[in-house]
Amino acid sequence: MTIWCRFDDDGDARFGRIDGDTVTAIEGAPWGTYSETGSRHPLAAVKLLIPCEPRTFYCVGVNYPDHIVKMAAMRGTEPKFPKKPDVGYRAQSALIAHGETIVKPPDAGEKFQYEGELVAVFGKRCRNVPKERALDYVFGWTIGNDVSERGWQASDGTLWRAKNADTFKPMGPWIVTGLDPNDMTTIIRLNGAETDRFATNKMVFDTATYIAEVSKYCTIEPGDVMWMGTDGLPQNMTPGDTVEIEITGIGTLRNPVVAG
Repeated sequence: MTIWCRFDDDGDARFGRIDGDTVTAIEGAPWGTYSETGSRHPLAAVKLLIPCEPRTFYCVGVNYPDHIVKMAAMRGTEPKFPKKPDVGYRAQSALIAHGETIVKPPDAGEKFQYEGELVAVFGKRCRNVPKERALDYVFGWTIGNDVSERGWQASDGTLWRAKNADTFKPMGPWIVTGLDPNDMTTIIRLNGAETDRFATNKMVFDTATYIAEVSKYCTIEPGDVMWMGTDGLPQNMTPGDTVEIEITGIGTLRNPVVAG
């Protein structure tokens, strides 16, 4: 297991390897050819950036049974389970780092909610790969918070603002290699109180299935990400709140909420 971060190095974005409480800066990307610079920084003193800048930002929806059932009950409808993997996209401009603020727009409604998600970070070009080899293309794992404005999600023809407004996609705090999603638990806290806890791998379709399906049609590049959906029933966030998404083995993504 290795932990990789991306941080602000005197105004330059740089990748680094985290060893205990120290960050060792590298030249290049950790999934490619890189070299150590010899520059070391205390982890507590660096400003973490989003752990990668994806060329394409894939995002899976309705991928946890309990989430599908509870969201349908909230809407007063029958739950509909997906018959095949289906994936959407998110805007890179919505990404923010661990510790940065989620901004609730002034016209956003009460149903302004978090979604804690496992994120696969790719390390190899991936095209038309079989399911049994799909995870070989994953470099490591990080955490995402798929912030959603449910009123806009219901009323708009697309998700252009409901899930893609600025600051709606916290991701981080870093990337961890050598993990097995089957061993992970996702814990979500709002203002320190636990609101959800679920087995991270309890998906309708697992990550390997999604990678195999997407790669039939789309070339996935190193540094791209795939967010894998959430479970449970997210609660509303309001300015002044702090939301934490913890996934065991990776760490905790923490972001405060402010008014726009």
